[in-house]
Amino acid sequence: MKILGIGNAIVDVICKVDDQYLIDNKLTKSTMKLVDESEFKKLLSTLNIEETVSGGSVANSIVGLSQLGNDVGFIGKVNADDLGKKYEEGLTKEKVQYFYNKKQETLPTGTCLILITPDAERTMVTFLGISGKINEQDINEKIIKESEMIFLEGYLWDEGEPKSAFNKAMLFSKTKAMSLSDQFCVERHKSNFLDLVKNKLDITFANEQEIRSLIDAKSFEDVIEFGKQLGKLLIITRGEKGSIAIKNHEIMECQSKPNIKIVDLTGAGDLFAAGFLHGLINNVSTKECLEKGTEMSSKIIQKIGARLD
Repeated sequence: MKILGIGNAIVDVICKVDDQYLIDNKLTKSTMKLVDESEFKKLLSTLNIEETVSGGSVANSIVGLSQLGNDVGFIGKVNADDLGKKYEEGLTKEKVQYFYNKKQETLPTGTCLILITPDAERTMVTFLGISGKINEQDINEKIIKESEMIFLEGYLWDEGEPKSAFNKAMLFSKTKAMSLSDQFCVERHKSNFLDLVKNKLDITFANEQEIRSLIDAKSFEDVIEFGKQLGKLLIITRGEKGSIAIKNHEIMECQSKPNIKIVDLTGAGDLFAAGFLHGLINNVSTKECLEKGTEMSSKIIQKIGARLD
């Protein structure tokens, strides 16, 4: 198998809201907030649902890779409830091998409210449910050893137990890639993430805000300098400023696509990672990897949700 994704198995619940809704509910635009089940249900009761889909950051990337014709799999924990069954069906339909056996759990399948404002920004409210309880027993050592690369998400560090799963996966993998996931996530786990990026990962994906937060950069020049010194592959997305890949002293840039009607930014980073990794495992140049990532993210932001049809 080319790439095995390991992440939070989350059912995305997509809803349109106005800016006042975020203000009224004390939500910070464009970030992800973790909530308990009661707060989640309270918010859900006030919303009109547009769509539900098998999501989670890395799962979105893995589906994108599958749609590009790659042999990929995913490990993420769900309950044997209705949403858990729908989650597995959603991945199987996309030809993603799902390496997790559902069973009855005390917590329900994880769910994420994706709140889309008129400016196309998405603000996420997540109840991790059982997805946040993934542990080392859920990690299939044989599957990891048979995969060319694992792809992890920073969100996995938001609960205690997944760290053992995370570390076990890292121990047995050939090539390790990770997305930093979210600026608040970076700020919560800065020292751990910095250690991972510097000493354990081979490939790191981040947006500009996340990487600047990670290294306390005063300017983007600080980020460039950090990337040069890192000696690993660092890929940074910069919205309308395009994207950049740094390895040693090689720096490649790619412009964003012009004149795009943005509908929803959900999955932009996830699909960018899918495009870039597709190029990487198919041995194209770094520039072409950036271009494929840009193509994929440009397509996804012109529709609702994180799935290309």
